[in-house]
Amino acid sequence: MDLKNKRVTVVGLGNSGINAAILAADNGAEVMATEGRDTPELRKAVKVFDGKKIKFELGGHTKGFVEGSGLVVLSPGVEDSSPAVKWATELGIPVIGEMELGYRFCKGKIIAITGTNGKSTVTTLIGEILKDGGLDTVVCGNIGNSLAGEISKIKKDTWVVLEVSSFQLEKIEYFKPAISIILNITDDHMDRYAKFDDYYNEKLKIFKNQDKDDTLILNYDANNLRGLEKSSKAKTLFYSRLGLASGAYLKDGRVTCVPGGSKTDICAVTDIPIKGDHNIENVLASSLAGCLAGAGAGSINGTIKRFKGLSHRVEPVGTVDGVEYIDDSKGTTVDSTLRALQSSKKPVILIAGGKDKNSDYRAVREAVKDKVKHLILIGEARTRIRESLGDLVDTREAETMADAVALAHSLARSGFEVLLSPMCSSFDMYRDYKHRGDVFKEAVRSLKDRQKIS
Repeated sequence: MDLKNKRVTVVGLGNSGINAAILAADNGAEVMATEGRDTPELRKAVKVFDGKKIKFELGGHTKGFVEGSGLVVLSPGVEDSSPAVKWATELGIPVIGEMELGYRFCKGKIIAITGTNGKSTVTTLIGEILKDGGLDTVVCGNIGNSLAGEISKIKKDTWVVLEVSSFQLEKIEYFKPAISIILNITDDHMDRYAKFDDYYNEKLKIFKNQDKDDTLILNYDANNLRGLEKSSKAKTLFYSRLGLASGAYLKDGRVTCVPGGSKTDICAVTDIPIKGDHNIENVLASSLAGCLAGAGAGSINGTIKRFKGLSHRVEPVGTVDGVEYIDDSKGTTVDSTLRALQSSKKPVILIAGGKDKNSDYRAVREAVKDKVKHLILIGEARTRIRESLGDLVDTREAETMADAVALAHSLARSGFEVLLSPMCSSFDMYRDYKHRGDVFKEAVRSLKDRQKIS
């Protein structure tokens, strides 16, 4: 892509936007960067622009930053309702996303992973599988470090393991992974999309440019993914936890891959250290991708046995007075909380709530009825969650995470599990899900410290 002496406007200056601006500038573009927020953290972050051909504005968008541009690049969080996007449309300026910009400069082979739940776990596990298998690997995308920011590390023989969100897929044009994976598509981001089908169709864009030389991997156990092979030009392989499938499956307690038609034994279910049926599915998808990329079965086996999962994703924090505390702050969807509850073998005190994404909380009613003894609600969404679930179980509210953990401790009995799994995003009270999880962990540590003193 030739950007030399071309004016490029970047909208949004989070990690993705900052890296997009630098990538464009380093390739000869005159960059105009515009951001609606203005905070001390942002002013510190944009110091990386010093010495580069980048002009920026904070605290609002002005039309002059868009006029005269040959290309507008959006950060994933920027919606079409943004004034900058409207001006670009009125002026007939092409609009792409940061991931699309990164793709146009990417020399490596991409494994792209999307889904409502499990993306980060699968992206991380595939990355570890390929690295342990001796393959040059870069892990990036929605997981935290943008593709645009990793381009300098990517060579022709590099495998790029890329976590992809629906927001990133909204503004692709030529994006074409060698291997694309859809794990599941369930209710999420209904605060951004008018209806579920809009969200669903954005996810399907991950394979829209693939051809016969590429591979699409789908979860056969997700009913709304079956039949998608008819819409894809790529070779399609399914994985299944519940029955035989064309790419990978679970049989007699063992994970088996058949990417080329011949069976490859990977590991026993008992070898998988991360708990829950959903994590068996994650291992199936990751193992299949690893086989396709050229990692050996023995190496994949070793990686799976060592893999401890991600922070804030059904992560044990500690035990106090016989009660186990679990941090699932990354459980920002109703389906992720459903999976966390299904994997629990103990009576649960559930801490939920946060910034509402207009989700249907009724989808966890059966699991709450079966597993949850007390429900503690925090954040903006607590009224809606109470309306959906409060008739099933003792339901209480707390103003802070520390209050919620203290209340859970007072209600719990030895053998219980206190699970933070919010079903919501974190931005009403915290910087992000990591911050929320860290506050939960600190509250649990305080309980343990008081236990030692007493």
